[in-house]
Amino acid sequence: MTAIHPDDPKPALRAFFRQQRAAHVAAMAPAARESLERQLAGIIAPALGRPRHPASYASVGAEIDPRFVEERLGPHAFPRIAGPGEMTFHIAAWRDLVPGPMNIPQPAPMAPRIEPDLLLVPLLAATPAGVRLGQGGGYYDRALARLRAAGAVLAIGLAWDVQVTDDLPSEPWDQRLDWLATPTRLFDCRRAG
Repeated sequence: MTAIHPDDPKPALRAFFRQQRAAHVAAMAPAARESLERQLAGIIAPALGRPRHPASYASVGAEIDPRFVEERLGPHAFPRIAGPGEMTFHIAAWRDLVPGPMNIPQPAPMAPRIEPDLLLVPLLAATPAGVRLGQGGGYYDRALARLRAAGAVLAIGLAWDVQVTDDLPSEPWDQRLDWLATPTRLFDCRRAG
């Protein structure tokens, strides 16, 4: 296991959970991975409700792919890096996404912007109480804080089971998830926190 530095454990935790996630996905055959991602869409169904403006994310590498959940949502938005520390959400189809920072697919600048009322959130790790460990840029925390200040938005973290942990460090500015979904479990984080 990776050594955790007591002053700032997040970098070591990110490295540990990236490795865990990568090893988990590498051990799966492509058909098994797709089966689990389809299973995720069924598990998450009770949490989805009937959003008017859902948003998802373009998975990269070993991240769990939300495409089967997206099929349940219908037309939806994707995040776009709009500037330093700023993320906005724009309606787009997968085929219309273009490479963004770190080569992550994102909508083109002219895609219609929305303010989502449901947001599927990628992560490196999360707790059943909704504490989320992201990549470290703070984009989702800032976006969720802005969206929550303007009205209701439901944040649902998507993860492989190996990304769920009992405890993670949390800062005052970290935004908690409302739900956490894996291919085998659904956590209502609002009840656990």
